Amino acid sequence: HLQDPGPHLQSLKMSSRVTVDVEKEEEEEEEEEEEEEDGASVNPTEVKMSQIVMPCHSNHRHELSVGQLLKWIDSSACLSAERHAQSPCVTASMDDIHFEHTISVGQVVNIRAKVNRAFNTSMEVGVQVSCEDLFTDRHWRVCHAYATFVTQRTNTGEKVTLKPVLPQTQREQVEYSVAAERRRVRMVHDDIIRDLLSHGSVQQGGSVDNAVAAEKTKVESVELVLPPHANHQVNTFGGQIMAWMVNVATIAASRLCQAHPTLRTIDMFTFRGPSQVGDRLLLRAIVNNAFKNSIEVGVRAEAYQEEGPNRHINSAFMIFEVLDDHRKPCTLPRIRPEPLEGERRFQEAVARKKIRLDRKYIISRTQGEVPLSVPWDPRNQVYLSYNNVSALKMLAARNNWRLSSEKDKVRLYTLELKSMLSFKVESEVDVPAHRAFCLLAEMSNRPNWDPHYRKCELIHRVDDDDFLYRVVTPSVRHGAVGSQTSAGQGEGILQDFILLASKRRPCSSGDPYVIALRSVSLPTHPPTEGYNRGEVLCAGFTILETKNNIYYNQASPEVLPYISTDIAGLSSSFYHNFCSCRQYLTQNRLQLTAEEQTGQYQSTNMDTPTCDSLSVGLSGTQL
Repeated sequence: HLQDPGPHLQSLKMSSRVTVDVEKEEEEEEEEEEEEEDGASVNPTEVKMSQIVMPCHSNHRHELSVGQLLKWIDSSACLSAERHAQSPCVTASMDDIHFEHTISVGQVVNIRAKVNRAFNTSMEVGVQVSCEDLFTDRHWRVCHAYATFVTQRTNTGEKVTLKPVLPQTQREQVEYSVAAERRRVRMVHDDIIRDLLSHGSVQQGGSVDNAVAAEKTKVESVELVLPPHANHQVNTFGGQIMAWMVNVATIAASRLCQAHPTLRTIDMFTFRGPSQVGDRLLLRAIVNNAFKNSIEVGVRAEAYQEEGPNRHINSAFMIFEVLDDHRKPCTLPRIRPEPLEGERRFQEAVARKKIRLDRKYIISRTQGEVPLSVPWDPRNQVYLSYNNVSALKMLAARNNWRLSSEKDKVRLYTLELKSMLSFKVESEVDVPAHRAFCLLAEMSNRPNWDPHYRKCELIHRVDDDDFLYRVVTPSVRHGAVGSQTSAGQGEGILQDFILLASKRRPCSSGDPYVIALRSVSLPTHPPTEGYNRGEVLCAGFTILETKNNIYYNQASPEVLPYISTDIAGLSSSFYHNFCSCRQYLTQNRLQLTAEEQTGQYQSTNMDTPTCDSLSVGLSGTQL
C-alpha cells in the first residue's frame, strides 16, 4: 500500500479546534467498537484478572500500593505470553507506565493482557488496567502497559521460535502494526539519552540555595528470596522484584520531600538477568534530580549468593509527586547531586524529563489539534518518527472504509469519523514491492510524476530512515483561509509544506513497506511571503506484496470543494494521479535508485509477486 500527500491532502491551518466533548465522544465510540469486536472475536492469548483491593494490598492512605499492582500486571502478562508461546516465559522489560488514578480499598482492579505481536523469540504483551467501584458501577482507566517477554531455552539450550500472532479485530491489527515501532523505540532508548548529553541539549544545573544533599536520600536494603517469592519456574518473580524496587524508591523520595509521595510514572524496567530462590537481592535507590513538582529516583537491583560477585539484574527510574489536600502537586525542594556519578545521574534525569515531555506532547496530540505541525528537534526526532509511522498504520488499519467510486480497478474510499474525513484510493502496480519502496522513498523525484508537486527539496537527512523536505504545490484555493502568511490573492499563488518523511522496511514477512509523511516546523524555514504554509497530519505510502494498491487522503474544509466531485464520481483526478504514479514506477522498475546504488537497501527474504499493493494515506483535518 502506498500513502502520499498530494494536493488532496494539502490541509491548511484550520480555524476551529475539536472540542473536548467531541474528543471524549470519539474515545467512547472507539471503546464501544472495541467491545463489539471483543464480543465477536475471542483472542486466544487474552488473560483477564479481577482482584478486590484488601487492606493487606494497600498503603498508609488505604490505596492500592503500586508494588502490588505491578505484581498483578506481571502475572497477567506472563500468563498471556505463555499461552501464546506454550512454553515458560520470563519478563525482559516493561515500558513506561503512567498511573492516571489511584485505587482505594474495596474497589476492584480489572486487568486484561494479550499478546500484541510475536517476533522471533520475544513478544510484546499489552496490558490494560481499569478500576471498578462496586457501589456506584463506575469504571475508569488506571494505566496501560507494554511488557516484553522472552521464552526460556529448551533443555538442550535451543531458543524457542515463536509462532506469529494473527490479529482478528481492527484494534488488534493496529497494536500488531505499531508494536514494531514501539520495539524500534525501545531499542534506541539509551542511545537517545547519550545523544542528548553529547550534543549539549541538557543544561547544566547551577547551585541552588538550601538544596538537599543527594546523599541524604540514599536507601540500601537487602531481601532474601524465599520460595513464596518465586514464580512457577523457581526464578524470582519479576513482579516481586519490581515491588521491592518501588518500596526503596518511595523511601528515597520521602527522605527528600519529608512527606508521603505518590508514584506517577515508571520510566521502563529492564531485566538484565535472572534471580533464584536463595539469592540475596541488594536494592539501592537515590534521588537523581528534583524538579519543581516531581522527583526522579533511580533504583538498581543486584543479586548475589554467599560467595561470588554481585549480578546486576534490574534498573528503573521512578517519578514521584507530592499532592496537597486538594490533590494538586506541591513545590518540592531541590537536590544537590554528588560529585562525578551524581552529576551524571542529575544530567541524565534532565534528559529523561525532556524525552517524557516531548513524547507526551507528540504522542498525546489528537488529530485535528491546531497547529498540526510539531516543532522538529533532534531530541524529539525518534518520537516524531514513531508518531509519524504509527499514525499512518492506524489510519490504514481502519476497517470501516466505504467505497465511493471506481474506475478501471482504481477505487476511491472514504472514512468519516465525526470531525475527520479520510480518503483512500486503491489500485495495482506491476512492480516488486521493494522497487516501489525505493523509488517512492526518493521524494525529490516526486515532481517527475505528480503534477501537484512543483518542487520537493531535501532540507536535511536526519539518518538513513528519516528526512526533512520542503514541498511546493499550487494552492487549492487562492488566498486560502488559514494561511500563515499574507500571500496575495492573485493568480499563481503557491503553497508549501515542511514534511518529515519516515521510511520503514518490513519487520517480518507480511509487513508493509512504509513511507510516512507529516508536517513539522523548523526555525530555519519559517512561512515566507508569497506562499501559503500548508500542514499535513498524516500521509504516505504503505507497500504490500498483495494485489491491491491504496491511496489515503484526509482534507480540510478548504479542499472539500476540490475533491467533492471525486467522491460523487463526477471527476477522476485521483485516478489520473495514480495512473501517473503507476507509470513512473513501471518505467523505472529496472533502474537502480541512489539508495540501491550505495548499498543501503537491504533485501528481505520474501517472495516478490507480479502485483504489489500500493496505498497512499493523507492526514485528516476538521470538517
